Amino acid sequence: MTLPLWTLLVASILPYVWHAIASLYRKREFGSMDNAQPRQQQAKQTGAGARANAAALNSFEALAVYAPAVLVAHVLAPTSELSAQLALGWVAFRVAHGVLYIANQASARSVCFGLANLCMVLLYLVAAHVL
Repeated sequence: MTLPLWTLLVASILPYVWHAIASLYRKREFGSMDNAQPRQQQAKQTGAGARANAAALNSFEALAVYAPAVLVAHVLAPTSELSAQLALGWVAFRVAHGVLYIANQASARSVCFGLANLCMVLLYLVAAHVL
């Protein structure tokens, strides 16, 4: 399996990492986690817990656009070193995005969001043999 395909595994796990962090904050904020109505309790979260939950949701959204880019690049340019670098860059920027989201560093988080999206777009250009 190629490195870009391994990044898909990381990208698929990342939302659950942020969700686990949000759950720890939820337990701290409310004293327990409401398994009967978890989404209602999540909606009441504040601070870092709310931001961790938002990071989890954003990670799911990002996965939906990243996965096709990796797969297209893999099929159309399977030996591209640039594809592997872009995939690793995307993961690094998305990890940083989540950390910065939780830490309430909005400007830096937005930069990481944009750079991750740039990596994703460039993967399509690798697939098109433009890069």
